[in-house]
Amino acid sequence: MSGAYEGAIQDLIDALGHLPGIGPKSAQRIAFHILQSEPETAASLVDAIRTVKERVRFCTECGNVSEEEKCRICRDPRRDNSAICVVEESKDVIAIERTREFRGKYHVLGGAISPIDGIGPDQLRIRELMVRLADSAVTEIILATDPNLEGEATATYLARMLKPLGLQVSRLASGLPVGGDLEYADEVTLGRAFEGRRRVE
Repeated sequence: MSGAYEGAIQDLIDALGHLPGIGPKSAQRIAFHILQSEPETAASLVDAIRTVKERVRFCTECGNVSEEEKCRICRDPRRDNSAICVVEESKDVIAIERTREFRGKYHVLGGAISPIDGIGPDQLRIRELMVRLADSAVTEIILATDPNLEGEATATYLARMLKPLGLQVSRLASGLPVGGDLEYADEVTLGRAFEGRRRVE
């Protein structure tokens, strides 16, 4: 990203611009906010980034973020060891935990299959999932990848791999969002909404 500013401020804008979801204007706005903030505010941000890189790692069992070898969920003896919910990212674990609907364990893939981005099955934690299934009492797998093209491709690939194992494999139901317009729905979401349609009594 080339910009009109020089030196340190442009370096900061460029660094912020490499973060996901941060465009050039947002990067510039954040950079100037940091520049105009109190030194303590900037120092606490630097400390938080340094600390997270030093202390946070990935759970050796499920791949979720953790400050210990195993994450809080994997360490919890009250969790159901017979069910694993497969998600793309750690943020998906948080979203599902908020529903309080699932009491099993998780497996974080670290992304989704996306040939355009050069991400194939070998770049995801699929091998680790298969190892867990070979050495555990798991009977059910819930595929909770995102309801988009990449998530669907990943779920289809996993379902094909898991079928010979004789496990119960399910996919999170998904459909049109409440308040959404049909014309703005992508074809996968709309297709799944049709597949899951219910009879109106």
